[in-house]
Amino acid sequence: MELSILGCHGGESSKHKTSSFLVDGVIALDAGAITSMLSLEDQRAVRSVLVSHAHLDHVKDLAALADNRCQQGGPTLRVFGVPATIAILREHFFNDLVWPDFTRIATPVGPTVELVTVEPEATFAVADGYEARAVLVHHTIDTCAFVVDTPAGAIAYSGDTGPTDRFWEVLSGAADLRALLMEVSFPDEHHALAKASGHHTPETLAVDLDKLHDQNGVPTLLYHIKPVFEAAVEKQLARIRGRNMEICRLGEQFIL
Repeated sequence: MELSILGCHGGESSKHKTSSFLVDGVIALDAGAITSMLSLEDQRAVRSVLVSHAHLDHVKDLAALADNRCQQGGPTLRVFGVPATIAILREHFFNDLVWPDFTRIATPVGPTVELVTVEPEATFAVADGYEARAVLVHHTIDTCAFVVDTPAGAIAYSGDTGPTDRFWEVLSGAADLRALLMEVSFPDEHHALAKASGHHTPETLAVDLDKLHDQNGVPTLLYHIKPVFEAAVEKQLARIRGRNMEICRLGEQFIL
């Protein structure tokens, strides 16, 4: 399994891009930096985008990706999310006001975009040989994590979340889990802001990681650190012991 880090920050600057990861070149986890990091050829290879929630930093590149896909003549881009996420994308994003409704614009092989609603914890197919499950987590709007099963094993993606429980129960029973993409956003001294905005600090992250049983050796790849607090968060993360953790960097590729 190949994991590409397209965007891994909780904000943007010339050196920071928002959440987006690519599995085996065909499945994107969120859409914060797909078009800004991929060539047109690589964009066309993306078959599915799993959207954790509808906040702008996780969906914004769906706009340019759909536009490019339409001009390329397909294939249809399938966008998956839980009911609340898909409803927001229909009403507030692909609505012919903010952006054209690419679900109604055809290419020679079908609609440019297909919005697909998935129910939490039900298994669904995302590409040939790939399946996924959505697991609800704790954020300020309806948000889910994803567990993606690939031919080479499973990868889990937390989406945006603060302390949560069901996600860890699901992961503790996951077979052949190769890696966990886990968010952490604010330094410990901003715990009140993290709690109000549904995000982790290093302190709350360490507590939640202790809920993960029998998977202690699984690599935990950290993302979503706020650029303003990058140095402070990284310093505090270094104090967490006994975990196989690594902070994601733009452009990195992992073979899992």
